[in-house]
Amino acid sequence: MGDFDYDAELRRYDRHLREAADVRPDDHVLDIGCGTGQTTRAAARRAIRGSALGVDLSAPMLARAERAAADVPNIRFAQADAQIHPFQMAAFTLGLSRFGTMFFEDPAAAFANIARALRPGARLLQLVWQERCRQEWVTAIHRALAEADPPDGTAPGDAFSLAEPATVRSVLTANGFADVALADVREPVWYGPDPASALDAVLQLREASDLLARDPSEKDRALARLRAEMTEHHGRDGVWFDARAWLVTARRT
Repeated sequence: MGDFDYDAELRRYDRHLREAADVRPDDHVLDIGCGTGQTTRAAARRAIRGSALGVDLSAPMLARAERAAADVPNIRFAQADAQIHPFQMAAFTLGLSRFGTMFFEDPAAAFANIARALRPGARLLQLVWQERCRQEWVTAIHRALAEADPPDGTAPGDAFSLAEPATVRSVLTANGFADVALADVREPVWYGPDPASALDAVLQLREASDLLARDPSEKDRALARLRAEMTEHHGRDGVWFDARAWLVTARRT
């Protein structure tokens, strides 16, 4: 399958973020963890008198984003760490992130920095994963590869570091935001058109590679169990796993 296609994986969630963002013609949008720029392009095309800036740490993803946005005049991309990047102060009217903010090693510093980049009254919208136990794609991987449920708990920089509503509210309200609200979004994620492609995609996830590395003598049997999981979740339009996210909205104070 090559590089994992996150846009395809998350396409059911993308609609929720776009609708909630409701980008206006004069908006100046900051897209945090923009990846290959799908959400940035959508925002720029609606902000016809404004602009959109997408930031990400991955140079290869940003290169793809630049190519895909060649016909969008009001868009820019930057390889930057949103935790520390010196954004122009109060430059943006809207902040967006589609599953990017969970990976901050220092969430307090990151959200304080983002708050400085947003104008007072600006909105911040994020999609973040709920707890591991609510993600079928996580529990299926663990049960197949480790024959056990995934562990509880999170750490900074973990994909589930913002899974707890109390944590989200605390870090945002302490670092420049108010009116924090979380909406439950339940949509499946897509891992490929067929079991073989889905298996390849899942094996690119760190969670899967770490589990496989624990016991090399069990690798073949573990892969067989994982292949069976992909087959079990294969439907008419590909391999899907249930997932749960929070759509987090907040206002810059």
